[in-house]
Amino acid sequence: MSGTENNLKEAFAGESQANRTYLAFAKQADKEGYAQAARLFRAAAEAETVHALAHLRALGTVGKTADNLKAAIAGETHEFKKMYPAMIEVAKAEGAKAAEESFSNANAVEQVHAALYQKALDNLDKLPKVDYWVCSVCGNTFENEPPDECPICGSKKKVFIKVD
Repeated sequence: MSGTENNLKEAFAGESQANRTYLAFAKQADKEGYAQAARLFRAAAEAETVHALAHLRALGTVGKTADNLKAAIAGETHEFKKMYPAMIEVAKAEGAKAAEESFSNANAVEQVHAALYQKALDNLDKLPKVDYWVCSVCGNTFENEPPDECPICGSKKKVFIKVD
């Protein structure tokens, strides 16, 4: 791997993390009543997305949809089979309850995502239009309608967000 490729990957990771961090900062600013600060954080988050996508293009990471689905399945599968189980064990050993819960929720949801991606890949030429709903607490993802209670975190239906 070349130095430039390593730098693009590092820059992509940094820009992606900045995007998510700034969106979290925006939510907090909104909660505290600082609407203008929230708008600034959202604007900066969008700019970080522009940077991250430019780095992905330069890396040549985005391919045809079928290839992208295969890559997503592989990534999600790695996360729920290897990455998160190891992280859960470390968090347990260190008594980091919040981290353990966060990792456990993500681990369960990554399995859901892998299955949804596989279903999409298997039916790519005949995918029906469905709505997707995401639990705002754990990220669990459902087609069509959310359940009355999230089977992963127990949150009620009202916390689900419809994704357009």
